[in-house]
Amino acid sequence: MTTIKEIAEKAGVSIATVSRVLNYDPALSVSDDTKQRIFETAEKLSYKKKSKSKKNIAKIALVQGDLEIEALDVMFFMLIRFGIENKCDQHCLQISTLFQGHDKGMVDDQIQGIIALGKFDDQQIISLRKISKNIVFVDFSPDEEKYDSVIIDYENAIIKVLDHLISHGHNKIGYIGGHEYEKKQGQKINSRSKSFKKYLEEKKLFQKENLYLSDFSAEEGFNLMKKAIKEQGEELPTAFLVGCDTMAAGCLKALHEAQIQVPERVNLIGMNDFTFSKYLFPSLSTLKIYTELMGESAVDLLMERLLGRKIAKKVIVPTTLKIRESSI
Repeated sequence: MTTIKEIAEKAGVSIATVSRVLNYDPALSVSDDTKQRIFETAEKLSYKKKSKSKKNIAKIALVQGDLEIEALDVMFFMLIRFGIENKCDQHCLQISTLFQGHDKGMVDDQIQGIIALGKFDDQQIISLRKISKNIVFVDFSPDEEKYDSVIIDYENAIIKVLDHLISHGHNKIGYIGGHEYEKKQGQKINSRSKSFKKYLEEKKLFQKENLYLSDFSAEEGFNLMKKAIKEQGEELPTAFLVGCDTMAAGCLKALHEAQIQVPERVNLIGMNDFTFSKYLFPSLSTLKIYTELMGESAVDLLMERLLGRKIAKKVIVPTTLKIRESSI
């Protein structure tokens, strides 16, 4: 079993700091980077926090869609889960179940609510409702009149990035991203790339040869950027929006190997603002997504439901564009 001492050694901080971060000590003053590094290290080492003995706790289930974890970056959901755990501690909620899939082995009459991460098809939602009608979906909104949800407005977020690039003189902009899944139809939907395409078409700047899609991984970011460089040569776009920071790290490596200067020749902007993004070379401009706040908001919505709210509510968490060295 992983210990706090092992996490402290790997993260390069004191044992006391790790303990206070993992227990969400509100009086602790450490940077967000340090907190995220500790959380990431704990996740990599499969650290399991000991359950606290509490009275009058409600039990909730935390469920993660099985296909979604293949489609989007693992770290994205990990940080949402830490936000959920933080709020559960504050509200004396016990997370009784954590797994991928929809209802595998999930039988517990004491579960009073469910937080569902990722996308679920109609049958999976029916299965979840058999366990509890109090469901909050995160990064997915299947029926805003029936279910609570916490989402990011990716369309407006992407418009924010594109407006920035266009205002700085870029009229040939590429997109490198991963496939997303619509489990209701059992197919890939690529909603982020569709938003990218739609807005640039409105601006009469879209060129289909500048759109590259595969999986959300650093390796595929590297491969897709190499493909773009090979196919377009001197006609390579002057800027790329990349679907997540992990892919953007791979894109940077491909550009470095091809001796293409960033940002002098190619501007690069990622999405998520993971801890490592500011330590890449050059440091990565990115669209910050407040993942921990998404998790915390989901728990707040669930608490309102448990206290009697009947009308469904959708929370849209904003994004912030962080400009660093990889773009002008």
